[in-house]
Amino acid sequence: MADITITPGNVLPGTGARLEEGTAGGTITAGMPLYLDSATNTLKAADANDTAAKAAAVGIALHGASSGQPLKYQVAGPITIGGTAVVGTIYCVSENAGGVAPHTDLGANEYVTVLGVGISATQIKMSINVSGVQVPA
Repeated sequence: MADITITPGNVLPGTGARLEEGTAGGTITAGMPLYLDSATNTLKAADANDTAAKAAAVGIALHGASSGQPLKYQVAGPITIGGTAVVGTIYCVSENAGGVAPHTDLGANEYVTVLGVGISATQIKMSINVSGVQVPA
């Protein structure tokens, strides 16, 4: 499998979703997992292939934003991810910055942050788990 191909215009929060707001720290598109940059207090694209801090997703962007703009993001509950999901598949922050990948795609030394589980062909039930653990080499 590969990263979910996300159509930003199709990303929507589901019923009962928990949302938060912050400030974009770069160019963000809907569907991107985000981490909070503690140095700038801004939201940036999460990346499992960088540092534990950059893999520590806090949510998924619900719309696009440029650096300095307000940004709403989802932290829990069902989300229409804007692409094809597989029921029962565990989805994580990808090795590609801002991507969502099946957990089986993570490679050696990549940080594991679970975003949620596929609950339909278009939705993931978000329940973020920042493990801080790297896949063994």
